[in-house]
Amino acid sequence: MDFNEWEPIYESILNDMGFSREGDEQAAHILSDMLNSSNSADLSELKILIEGKDILVCGNAPVLAQDLELVNPKDFVIIAADGATAVLVDREIIPDIIVTDLDGDVEKEIIANKAGSIIVVHGHGDNIDKLNNFVPQLNRIIGSTQASPLDNVFNFGGFSDGDRCAYLAKELGAASITLVGFDFDDENVDPIKKKKLKWARLLIEKLNK
Repeated sequence: MDFNEWEPIYESILNDMGFSREGDEQAAHILSDMLNSSNSADLSELKILIEGKDILVCGNAPVLAQDLELVNPKDFVIIAADGATAVLVDREIIPDIIVTDLDGDVEKEIIANKAGSIIVVHGHGDNIDKLNNFVPQLNRIIGSTQASPLDNVFNFGGFSDGDRCAYLAKELGAASITLVGFDFDDENVDPIKKKKLKWARLLIEKLNK
């Protein structure tokens, strides 16, 4: 993602959500300092997994379990958004890639990571404590941010875990992207989550243009 293209969208999201760019940038630098040759994956590993492949992006809406019955996960490279990992692991499906801000069932994400999942850890202003708690327990990490990218912390585009999965797939050359476990009209969420779902819908629609 060209950050110059992303930045105006990012600023609109910050203004709408009331989030701090400074907090995001601080988290990105903290995450960058935590990553090293022993716990990181190379971006080329993600590209090999994704480029030219059919990608199944698993969101964490309650419809995920039902949606999974309509596809054959073995036909896809699987990218799981945060809490969707637990649904997959409980079905004995290890996602190829996990995209997470460490807000879901991190213990299941650790299990999947140990079983081979590359984990794209996202730093933002509200999860610095989780970065400090959980990054030391992970390996094969790729760092991500929604602010300015750093040498080892990338901005693939997207805002919440689910749409960031789709942007990651697009950025690295997926042949196709199939979404399961997405419900942009979920009424059983708090006002902040409703705003996030609004942005997720807008961003995915933009991605498909």
